[in-house]
Amino acid sequence: MAFLSKLRSLPLHRHRHHHRLFSTSILSPDSKTPLTSKEKSRAALSLLRFENNPERILDICRAAALTPQSHLDRVAYSTAISKLKQSNYYDGIRAFINDSLARPDLQSERFISHFIVLYGQAGLVNDAVKLFDEMPKMGVESSVKALNSLLFSCVLGGEYGEMKRVFSEFPRKYGLEPNLETFNTVLKGFCESGSASSAPSVLAEMERKGIKPNVTTFSTVIAGFYKEEKFSDVGKMLELLRKYGVEPGIGLHNVRIQSLCKLKRSDEAKALLDGVMSRGMKPNCISYNHLIYGFCREGKLDVAKSLFKEMVGKKLKPEADCYFTLVYYLCQGKDFEAALGICKESMAKGWVPNISTMKSLVDGLVNGGKVDEAKEIIGVVKEKFPRNADKWIEIEEGLPK
Repeated sequence: MAFLSKLRSLPLHRHRHHHRLFSTSILSPDSKTPLTSKEKSRAALSLLRFENNPERILDICRAAALTPQSHLDRVAYSTAISKLKQSNYYDGIRAFINDSLARPDLQSERFISHFIVLYGQAGLVNDAVKLFDEMPKMGVESSVKALNSLLFSCVLGGEYGEMKRVFSEFPRKYGLEPNLETFNTVLKGFCESGSASSAPSVLAEMERKGIKPNVTTFSTVIAGFYKEEKFSDVGKMLELLRKYGVEPGIGLHNVRIQSLCKLKRSDEAKALLDGVMSRGMKPNCISYNHLIYGFCREGKLDVAKSLFKEMVGKKLKPEADCYFTLVYYLCQGKDFEAALGICKESMAKGWVPNISTMKSLVDGLVNGGKVDEAKEIIGVVKEKFPRNADKWIEIEEGLPK
């Protein structure tokens, strides 16, 4: 276990006061009763969202005794890794994952696969490969699940050359048989790296192995060809999809709509949705979210507002991001009255756009003589973001009386 031994020997000063530093009091200094496991996870996640000190981040994680078994803890792990990466604190990331691996309750295929992915998220793909290699020495058999996690780790880390090497060498080396997820992950890597043209050969290999592609397979490849603006290849994939008897549901059409909107071809995306609806297929809120974002980006705010109205009329519930997108772009377009209406709807659901968008809205309302409305908005924002209350009090005091 040379790799793990090397990690354990990292000279990180936080190990000196392990038991003192990582008491659970860091999670709830005012609490007199011990926290449950779920309460620890919630407290840790809440603290992590606002913490930027790398050592403090590690203290919080260790105090919570995180385990990738629960969804909350997986989010906390991911949040911590992202923040440590932002600080370029790679030794800290290695020690954090190594401490988790040292726990007997986390030495299983499932959890090791998760840590392999976290290494990829951190951009430490070499460490992910080494951990995969170490699995047999840890008494955990290499598996297709772990292989798929390693391939995904390579994709997350943007190491597409290493992904190709792992895909070509590791199944034979470890006696593993790639499955549908393996091929879908590799296709994702090719398409993200601008090599969607490799997709047909991957699909051919799937056919040789008797693995039938699914909607995810075709959605990934189609998005890749759109990204490279290879529209004739998109058509070929749609034909191939029918050949395999794969039913293109609204999810696949949403991928096409999103891809067209990213290329600032929102009118084509809208025509595509109209065609889908004419054939009896019902759109969902994601269909409209993509279109609204696309038209907003192109400055066609009247179309975006009309689509929002149409969406609500179909009893589809807009997501938070849809509200935030509209408020932001309406403010950019100086349509503050419409922005205020959408913002109020959003806040009624407990969703408040970010500070810069809200500041833009407040400024626009004040300049338009709507001071009372601006004060109302500030009141909600102060309550929602108490950490920034001082800034908003200052802004409020500067408003016309």
